[in-house]
Amino acid sequence: MKITREIKTAVLVIASILLFIWGYSFLKGQNLFNSHKKLFVEFENIEGLAASAPVTISGKSIGKVNAITLNKNGMLLIELQINEDNFPISKTSIAQIYEPGFIGGKQIAIIPNYKDTEMTVTGDMLLSDIKLGLMSTVGEKLVPTQQKIDKLIVDADGLVSNMNDVLDAQTKQNLKNSIAQLNQTLTEINKATQKVNEMLASNQQKINNSLSNVEKVSENFVKISSDLENANLGQTIKTLEGTLDNVNKIMANLESGKGTMGKMLKDDAMYNNLTKTSKELELLLQDVRLHPTRYVNVSLFGKKEKPYTEPQPKN
Repeated sequence: MKITREIKTAVLVIASILLFIWGYSFLKGQNLFNSHKKLFVEFENIEGLAASAPVTISGKSIGKVNAITLNKNGMLLIELQINEDNFPISKTSIAQIYEPGFIGGKQIAIIPNYKDTEMTVTGDMLLSDIKLGLMSTVGEKLVPTQQKIDKLIVDADGLVSNMNDVLDAQTKQNLKNSIAQLNQTLTEINKATQKVNEMLASNQQKINNSLSNVEKVSENFVKISSDLENANLGQTIKTLEGTLDNVNKIMANLESGKGTMGKMLKDDAMYNNLTKTSKELELLLQDVRLHPTRYVNVSLFGKKEKPYTEPQPKN
């Protein structure tokens, strides 16, 4: 059988079409000669994830995002094409959207649950998660700072407005006058300082003499302190303390009525006897003064002694 030119041309065209389809699929990450596992995951927001984005496990690409469709409930359904069958993906694994770098787009990382032994099959639904990228994290952290800056700007604007309201023409003039008076005061202080410096310069010798006298007085105090230290003040104070203790004991004995002095202070009978004796002594002295002949009898002619008459106390 002779193969005609038309048959050869048809076979070549068909082979070219098949090669083009295979090359196009290969460039899209599809291998027509291998079977693919299709898994699904739902997101409320895919954070800019595009179709054909890589699907990785521990950084190794095992597939791609095959399609993104919008469900009736408003959720975005992501179809994952898994080309590698030798990586275990359990039914409780998590499909996480992440950003690998500043330049690359969003990707999906499969986080397997190795404790779950039930593996996925085509058509299973994975759990979803979103990992914030560096820029998103920085943006979230900058939002409170931006709010604080905005509030600070508003407060500063309000403060400036209040200052403008307070600083009217009269207040500004008062401030100018105050500043002028302050400058004048500083000038006077400068003049006074110069006068003080001149006075110190003119009396430098007297000041030096005064400081010398103070130094001599200090030396004298040091000498006096040394003399006092050598005077055995400690022993003197101890002796004084012993003397004070003895005085305290004597006062305690007097207070308690011990001894002659204590009895004189505390015993009423002794006090009354002393008072009575003092009174009788006074009467005796009065009688001796009024009638001395009763006690001293000097008579040349034998004069008789007068009888004793008890003196009457004075009213």
